[in-house]
Amino acid sequence: MRAVILAGVLMLAVSACGKSAEEKQREQAAEDLKKAAETFADAAQKAGNAAAAQGGADMAKAMQGMAAALSATGADGKPVEPVAFQTLQAQLPKVSGWDMREPDGERMTSPVPFSQIEADYRKGESNIDVRIVDTGFAQMLLAPWSMMLASGYSKETSDGYEKATTFGGNPALEKWDTRENRGELNILVGKRFMVTVEGRELANVQELHAFASAMDFGAIAALK
Repeated sequence: MRAVILAGVLMLAVSACGKSAEEKQREQAAEDLKKAAETFADAAQKAGNAAAAQGGADMAKAMQGMAAALSATGADGKPVEPVAFQTLQAQLPKVSGWDMREPDGERMTSPVPFSQIEADYRKGESNIDVRIVDTGFAQMLLAPWSMMLASGYSKETSDGYEKATTFGGNPALEKWDTRENRGELNILVGKRFMVTVEGRELANVQELHAFASAMDFGAIAALK
């Protein structure tokens, strides 16, 4: 019985994996479900039907939590369908002096509904990636950012820094590595869209700011 249950959970974990930036969050959800399944199986083997019933309740609770995390719902509790990645593509910035390569987009409806567009920009040896993700308000995608974007967060090392800030009136997280001349700017737009500007071989963090400043966050937040 234990082997059958775990096999089913592992199949769910495999089906949840994909090429998106959200792969780690989906894997964690699958791992949580696996642990709940193990609880159920152990209870069934050790203490019979009574304990199995409790184990089943634990697993059901974990599954409900996973379903809530995977779901994409708005403030009114109604499902939110992520916009087409072609719609997101129109919001990619154009920055003078930088050549943009062909963007890559994807959209998925299950188990985590989301869409994203990503483009690579080059200028000499410098490289900047811009990614826009429509989370559809899915908490599984937003939760990892929420803690880091909390006002007052900061971290400083001999290599650089991380700090919570704002950009264009939106909560943001800025990272910079002084040794490798690379950085990252993460911006949460409209409590739904995750915008990431990440660069390598840059002169300074202001190059990331230039890309973010070239984007219309109001237009992004208004997408439906």
